[in-house]
Amino acid sequence: MRSKRPASLLALCLLCAGCHHAPSIDIIGSFFPVWMLCLSIAVVLAFVVRHFLVRFKLDSEVGPVALFYPSVVILFTSLLWLIFFR
Repeated sequence: MRSKRPASLLALCLLCAGCHHAPSIDIIGSFFPVWMLCLSIAVVLAFVVRHFLVRFKLDSEVGPVALFYPSVVILFTSLLWLIFFR
């Protein structure tokens, strides 16, 4: 019982250290988390991808769209985060 206490204290300290700095961006005087900006841009980029797929008649080739487009949004969100904020 006694050996679990230092491990749980260490885990608690590591969890608290993760909240040290939350990146945010100022938009018209209001601070928004950066992940919201990345997600918004990623949704717009997913619409652009869909437009190009429909334009070149490749929309039927992508498989289940309920999995494809959310995956595209997650891909773009992660890439935007890594490129601009890490």
